[in-house]
Amino acid sequence: MTFIKEESEDMKIEETLSVKQEDTEEQKDLMVLNKESQELNEMEEKNQYEKSHDILTGEKSFSFSQTTETRNLQMRVDTGESPLTCQQCGKSFSRKESLKDHLKIHDGEKLFICPQCGKSFTLKKTLKAHIRVHTGEKPFTCQQCGKSFSLQGNLKIHMRIHTGEKPYKCSQCEKSFKQKRDLNAHMSNHREIPFTCKLCGKSFTLKESFEIHMSVHTGEKPYKCSQCGKSFKLKRDLNVHMRNHTGEKPFTCQQCGKSFALKGTLKTHMMIHKGEKPFVCEQCGKSFRHKESLNHHMRIHSGENCFICHHCKRSFTDRNRLQNHVKSHIVVKPYICHQCGKSFKYRASLEDHMRIHTGEKPFTCPQCGKSCTTKGNLKSHVRVHTGEKPYKCLQCEQSFTFHTDLKRHLQSHCEKK
Repeated sequence: MTFIKEESEDMKIEETLSVKQEDTEEQKDLMVLNKESQELNEMEEKNQYEKSHDILTGEKSFSFSQTTETRNLQMRVDTGESPLTCQQCGKSFSRKESLKDHLKIHDGEKLFICPQCGKSFTLKKTLKAHIRVHTGEKPFTCQQCGKSFSLQGNLKIHMRIHTGEKPYKCSQCEKSFKQKRDLNAHMSNHREIPFTCKLCGKSFTLKESFEIHMSVHTGEKPYKCSQCGKSFKLKRDLNVHMRNHTGEKPFTCQQCGKSFALKGTLKTHMMIHKGEKPFVCEQCGKSFRHKESLNHHMRIHSGENCFICHHCKRSFTDRNRLQNHVKSHIVVKPYICHQCGKSFKYRASLEDHMRIHTGEKPFTCPQCGKSCTTKGNLKSHVRVHTGEKPYKCLQCEQSFTFHTDLKRHLQSHCEKK
């Protein structure tokens, strides 16, 4: 009996040791599993960050994590795991990196600065996308109509024109919109507009917009230039004005390399390369690149002469023509060619003259490829192709392509007399 009791006790001890050993091994297995799970999650977070970077920049990287990433996100939904939440605004994120990037908005941290215009950004990828404003690069092209965009998101929005998709739906009237901003603008019809101007009745949803508008009535210009003292209603107008002092020209034409201080000026300049002349005279059909040029031209039809020479009382339709005329009274030729000594009244005339020395012929005929030193010479040459004869003899109504031909013809009338 004693022997059986001792044997039974030995078995119990052996069982206990065996159970403890199994528990220890199980704990080790769990630790290894947790470590592997943590490493996998870290890899997935990294791959997810790379993926979001690719979406914004349009670059492509290849990763095995896309399937794993989808499974991981689905597991979060299935298990009810709490997402990463911003403590300042309550916005939630599925990835730690996204929350980290989002927090920079609240911190006001903008470490990435544009070398061309000085604008700063919280994220490097946002700076990269902004740089395309200066370079004019548009890598994302619509396969249906050929239109190009600087951002992939803009291409996605554009595609809705072709697909007819309207994903943004009003919760109050069921009306749908292609873009979120259109929905936001539409929502103002449903909600009360709190800021109304008592002077003109115009209403605003934002206090900042209302305050800016009030400066129109008060004449207040709180933003003052430190160099010349000129004042502005808006800070952005002061920032643009400062380029006059710094000489900064951040907007560069990709076709000829010419730079401009304003984006609008670059846009107008691009019409030269495209051949666009959107401003058309309703009376004679002549078209112009600039609205100001059309306004000046209209004075020819109206007979209006606003600018009068004080020397001879001759009047002109625009200030530039008057200033050029006044130089004929002063007989000053301040622009001198340093190669041959010839002087000119106008800088443009000197620039045209310098091409005689340099041999430069920048104006090329699109029909035959012939090059000319001045724009006027090219314009005259093009008449060979168009058949245009703008110079008409008032005595016999015969027309000529060039002014010199008309002068030569007029001599024949003089000889007959």
